[in-house]
Amino acid sequence: MSTQGSPYTSGPPPRRGDHAAKGRNSLRRASDTFECWMRRVLMVVLVLGLPAAAVSAGLTAYESSMHTVRTQAAERHQVTARLTSTAGGGDWVKRPAPVRWTDPNGVVRTGTALVKPGTPKGSTVRVWVTRDGKVTKPPATTFNATTSGWLVGAMAAFGVGAGSYAVGAGVRLILDRRRYAQWDAEWGLVEPGWSARFRP
Repeated sequence: MSTQGSPYTSGPPPRRGDHAAKGRNSLRRASDTFECWMRRVLMVVLVLGLPAAAVSAGLTAYESSMHTVRTQAAERHQVTARLTSTAGGGDWVKRPAPVRWTDPNGVVRTGTALVKPGTPKGSTVRVWVTRDGKVTKPPATTFNATTSGWLVGAMAAFGVGAGSYAVGAGVRLILDRRRYAQWDAEWGLVEPGWSARFRP
């Protein structure tokens, strides 16, 4: 039987790796391969690092804020005080006014609290005081701690995303400049620096 027109060819079988070599893109440069791997690395950073950084930073901020909440709640308490003079002002903004109260030990203390304008002398107000009997702000709450955690977590996520984008853009810019420089060197007959007009 004649072998003419047979779909099979004679001779030794192709060596291992010949098919891969034939399928390889000859136009693919080393910089292209590096850029491809860099994109993959940045994608992994975004997929894994972004949520990890956000959760870690958010929980850390939340725990720190909760420690402040517990500390302030233990050091501050409310008392009922009386105004020693009428609060001035005619608008809706609270104004400082002198107040006086008696602590659990029977010691009369005085201070300044924010009250509504026009509050008459002798009116009772609730004020927050420290263990030393000084008027202070209300203690932080769990809502403040939760808000702080979410805010810090969002900022951390934004930082990771912005950092990854900046790294990717920087690497791309460096690689593009190198490619244009190689083109200038390879095409020596062309006007030097012609590719600079097309650079980003």
